[in-house]
Formats: sequence, C-alpha cells, structure tokens
Amino acid sequence: VARAMGKLQSKISFHTSKYRADVGHTGSIGTSREHSPAHSDAVTSVAALSPDLCVSGGRDKSVAVSSWRSGAVLWRFLGHEREVTKVTSALDSNRVFSASRDKTVMMWELPGTAGPSQHFPGHDLVVTGLAVSPDASQLCTGSRDNTVCKWDTETGECLGRAMISRNLVTHLCWVPGEPYVIQTSEDKTTRVWDSRELQVAHTFPAKQHIQTCCDVSQDGRYCLSSSGGCAGQGGEATLWDLRQTRGRVCEYRGHFQGTTSCVFLPWGPALAPSIATSSSDSTVKVWDRDTGGRG
Repeated sequence: VARAMGKLQSKISFHTSKYRADVGHTGSIGTSREHSPAHSDAVTSVAALSPDLCVSGGRDKSVAVSSWRSGAVLWRFLGHEREVTKVTSALDSNRVFSASRDKTVMMWELPGTAGPSQHFPGHDLVVTGLAVSPDASQLCTGSRDNTVCKWDTETGECLGRAMISRNLVTHLCWVPGEPYVIQTSEDKTTRVWDSRELQVAHTFPAKQHIQTCCDVSQDGRYCLSSSGGCAGQGGEATLWDLRQTRGRVCEYRGHFQGTTSCVFLPWGPALAPSIATSSSDSTVKVWDRDTGGRG
C-alpha cells in the first residue's frame, strides 16, 4: 500500500464555456406532462440524492439531477470530457459527485452553478468506483489503474493513494456510520478498506468470476457483491457478514448471464428484508435476503 501522496492540490478550471449548468422547470402539480429524456445517450449510473431527487450520469458526458415525482430534469451539469461512469452523493446533501472516462472526478453543488465546485484529478485510467462519506467530507475513488484514492472534498487534496496489483476496481460503497469502504474488483474479490489509513482491513474469498458491483445494508451489518458470468455459469450475488464472521451468508442464483448490479431494498416491520439484482440476461430479480428465495 502506498503512502499518502501529501498535498496533491486539485485545480479548478474557470472556463465557463467548458462547464455549464442548465436549469429546467417542472410542470404544475397534478397535471400530466411529457418530459425530455434526462440524457441524449445511454444512462450509465443513477443514485438517490434525496427523497424527491435522483442524480444520473450518461455517455453524453453530462450529469443530471431529476425529480422522482415529475420526471423533470432540474439541473444538468456539463464539464467532463468523456462519458460519465459513476455518480453518487451523500443522502440529503447538496453535493453531487461524478466520475468519468476522462480519468477525473468532479463535485457539483446544488442549486446548479456554472462549474464544478471541486475537481479531483490523479488517476491514470478511467475512474470506475466512487464512494462518499456520510458527512460528504471525504471521497474514495477507484480506477482500472489498480488504485484507490482518498480525497478531502473541501480542499481537493489527495489524502492517500493505495495500489494493489491486478485490482481493477469495478465499484465502491461506504459503510454507513463506519470508516470502512467496500470495493469489488475484476480480480474476483471483494475488499473492505479502512479509510482512515487507506489499508485493506479484510478480503473476502475470491469468487469464480469478476465482481461487478457491491452494496451495503443501511444497518452496516451486511454487504452484497455481484458476479459476472455467461451461459448459466456465474451470475450470482453473494451476501457477506461485515460484523461477526466476515464470511459468506447466502448466495442468490438464477440469472443466466452476468449480474451487473445489486442493491438492498428498503424494509420495515411489514416488509421482509429483500435484495434486487439486475443482469445482462435482461431481467431484474427480487430475492428474500435471508433465504435466497425469489419474491
């Protein structure tokens, strides 16, 4: 693991012709209205921003903030030079983060401004993992360059950089209320990083296929990872225990092709704990978290 890079200060370009925020308007409450698509090309990532808003990124190089209720795009951020690969935010925060094939990450603040409020350069290849701390003060990024970096979101300073051979990062997510970050990789493993020293705290046993995505339960007790695969081989999602055994709890098998994403679904007194998976086999499946049965 490499030591912190020290004060690698990010610099923001203020060319307003390059960065732009467009403001949209919603229709009246109770009326129906057709809205233009959020993006002009494929949507590559979407994340919840608040109970009313979501953020998305696309191949059109833009980041859009949309209303769940009306479907309208409220703000659109332009500044990346290539496709946006991941978007995220801290819930109920006004900060939105986007990663791109242009090897950078940008931070945008709502309401929409003329440019990014912070810029995080430093990776050598496409940025494929993005996770923000619950208080939005720190950011972890991962890339196909085999590195994971930690950043101060206020200053843009790189606080640490760690490299592991063949660790092509596919996804990152922050454990709620903890200093830990979950990371999946093309080396078929799922890692738990301690963000304080940016060191690997635990590595779960390697699977048979690339691990494509991960998610963490809201209570921080479990994490999910999803596997690539084809022709009925692989494609499973795996539930891991984060607090006690740090071992495998359950597997969810049924996809014919690789599983591309996995997520814990909200649950409460009237709802059994469930997860959802999506796959290249064109299906989305919902599973009972504890038994592995499909809903």
